Amino acid sequence: MAGNRDRFSTSTRLRLLGEQTAARVYRSQSRRQARRSRLTGRAAFLALIVCTLVVALAYPMRQYVSQRNDIADQERTARDAKQRVEQLRDEKARLQDDVYIERLAREHLHYVKPGETGYTMIDPGARKQTKDDEGAADRAWYSNLMDGVDNADRPDK
Repeated sequence: MAGNRDRFSTSTRLRLLGEQTAARVYRSQSRRQARRSRLTGRAAFLALIVCTLVVALAYPMRQYVSQRNDIADQERTARDAKQRVEQLRDEKARLQDDVYIERLAREHLHYVKPGETGYTMIDPGARKQTKDDEGAADRAWYSNLMDGVDNADRPDK
């Protein structure tokens, strides 16, 4: 009877409950640790593989992107050059026309045909004159050119 009584005593029941609980917790922790250690090893290996791939592919990808940008720049430059060639071909064709050359000579060089009278109008508000340019706007372009050539050798300039 004493064993029966001891078996149902509160302290005995609490002790047994504590031991059972401790055993369950220990089994649960050991299972979790086993699972966790197995997953941690796999995760570490996977992380190592991913890092290796990133490091291995980083430089080639950077080179690829850089080369694509260079190709795009070269294509843009080639397109601009083709456009400029077309403009120059058009200008060359216009320069073959005598009427166009005559018009350019009249506009830019102030040429006149024999028997015509040439007039040059100066807009007083078009350009402010500096000390060095005094009177330059009143003269023909070739006079200013010759003055520039003469003044280029002066030591005081």
